Amino acid sequence: MSGEIELVSDGDGFAVVGYPADVERFFLSTGLEEVPSKSLDLHRVWSYSGTAGAAVQIGTDVAANSGRWVKLTAESAEAVRKFGLMPTKTPGVSHAMIGQPGDIKQWLQIAQVPSAILSGPFALTALSTMMQQRAMQQQMDEIVEYLQELEEKVDDILRGQKDAVLADMIGVDLIIEEALTVRDQVGRVSEVTWSKVQSTSMTLARTQAYALRQLDAIAARLEEKADLGDIARATKDAEPKVREWLAVLARTFQLQDGVSVLELDRVLDASPEEVESHRLGLITARQNRLEHIGRSTARLVTQMDKTVRQANAKVLLNPFDSPAAVKASNQVSGGVLDFRGRLGIESRYESKDAKRWGQAAGEVMEKVLVSTSDGAAAAKRISDQTVDRVTEAFRAVDIDGDGIPDQPRAVAAAEQASAALKGAAAGIAGAFGTLFQREVAAPAEEVGAESADDAH
Repeated sequence: MSGEIELVSDGDGFAVVGYPADVERFFLSTGLEEVPSKSLDLHRVWSYSGTAGAAVQIGTDVAANSGRWVKLTAESAEAVRKFGLMPTKTPGVSHAMIGQPGDIKQWLQIAQVPSAILSGPFALTALSTMMQQRAMQQQMDEIVEYLQELEEKVDDILRGQKDAVLADMIGVDLIIEEALTVRDQVGRVSEVTWSKVQSTSMTLARTQAYALRQLDAIAARLEEKADLGDIARATKDAEPKVREWLAVLARTFQLQDGVSVLELDRVLDASPEEVESHRLGLITARQNRLEHIGRSTARLVTQMDKTVRQANAKVLLNPFDSPAAVKASNQVSGGVLDFRGRLGIESRYESKDAKRWGQAAGEVMEKVLVSTSDGAAAAKRISDQTVDRVTEAFRAVDIDGDGIPDQPRAVAAAEQASAALKGAAAGIAGAFGTLFQREVAAPAEEVGAESADDAH
């Protein structure tokens, strides 16, 4: 019915199904006219409408209707959230019928039951499968742009490698691209086409695992470096290698999505009753690949962040190696973060600037001033205590007990000490004097005795 459209969401994107004019009006009224969207071939849904009589009626509706798919972003999700999509029997898929009844200009939910187009036993499953394929195809297009920006020829990289694992990868992309071209022309994946493609999955998985191990090995070698100069040189040497392996990873991930698109078409044709479970299985497998790639690339980014912090901490003693290490680290981490963004992997990292020598010197001077200030405060406390003690020492005291202060403590103590020293000195002098007198008297007596003997 004109004036009504259906919204279907699978959590990654949503489809808008209805008359072309109504679909266009919906995009204009919700502010989504500038959001990239892709058309959906509703004839695939028609083939899963159920009975022959229903198929005839639905065929008429399909001819008059169109569908467009939009990736769920913060903006697009906000635009459709207010329409209250309700869960369906298809796992992970929600639906709402909205319209503009009467003179009302706003879109309102008018029904929760799918229309005849989407009421077939496998219609919503087929539509959600097509939506998943559109999401993967958009991801594939973004990876193509990423590889073009890198200006890295993946085939040249693979040919430059002597490893047999990478040699097997050559030609696989041609097989998959050819199968996707045939699918677009024919509208389905035949058994012959699928037989050419199904053996490529193992090669893609082996190549992807090999590239991840190479990135892990690069991160491990950088972690072993201790000297800042060695770190700067090793990071600079690692940057082109990291870029090459990221290109290989991106290409393998893109081709794996391509195989999944073909696989869903093949299962939809051969076993439509199994396509829903197969679709969910492919979603899980794809998420596992993303998590594995996320862990390996996060290790590299973490190491680059550590290098930047270490370099900035030592810039005062390494004014040339530190900025070089920071620059090389930012180039590596920047490339890795760009790669993660293209694959939809969230990151909380950001590049950091190299600390200038003057900035580092200023920070050191600030620390010195703070330390000096603390030392001055401590010295003042000691000085104050010393003054108090000196003041106390020279405060007048009553020596003779008559209630009148006579002398300061220090003076009295000094005089007492002086008197004691004088007494001790006098005693020593007296002792020496007595001893000297005795020594003098003894020879005199001996001389007197000798004289008496001579007289006799």
